[in-house]
Amino acid sequence: MLQPTLKPTTLETSLLKLEPMNLQHLTGFYSAGSHPQVWQHMPINRCKNTEIASAWMKEAIDEMAQGLQIAFVTIDKRTNKVIGSTRLFRCNDKDNSIEIGHTFITPDFQRSYVNSHAKYLMLKHAFEHLGMARVEICTHEDNQQSRNAIARIGGHFEGILRKNRRAPNGDYRNSALFSIIDDEWSQVKQHLLSTGKNQEEFSHVSS
Repeated sequence: MLQPTLKPTTLETSLLKLEPMNLQHLTGFYSAGSHPQVWQHMPINRCKNTEIASAWMKEAIDEMAQGLQIAFVTIDKRTNKVIGSTRLFRCNDKDNSIEIGHTFITPDFQRSYVNSHAKYLMLKHAFEHLGMARVEICTHEDNQQSRNAIARIGGHFEGILRKNRRAPNGDYRNSALFSIIDDEWSQVKQHLLSTGKNQEEFSHVSS
């Protein structure tokens, strides 16, 4: 039997922490996601109530235990509050590819340092620790804010995937597909590091 590829791990910069999700995060997760605009391009409001949020978290935690994904809560280190969530998942060992997705950021922290820090941490983990050749990022075709954010970090737009994701209610969505490959990582990394006040922002020294 193959050993799980993805092992839960905490990733940190000086400002942001991506911590593997557990049910102790439920209150913060629900609070961060309790804004309808967060879910306007999602198939379902995962924080419509605590029962729905808890069920989604339990599903993610179960898949983490199987080595199928790493589901993170996003924590602002200055306040120690959960401000969103994101994941590494759909890992393809044969082709050395993985996807970043299921991402949301509470409105107060959108268009801030959070996206660049989180993507820096996950891309670094994917390329430098997991040895991936390709990282994919998908978003709803109509989610222009998300598409712009992915392009800003260096995502290469590859096209529209038609009817590639199916919602629980049976509806399909078209997705905008972006990718970053290992040949581009050095350049993308330097770009992400340049978005902060200084490169030390992206460092973390264990106490």
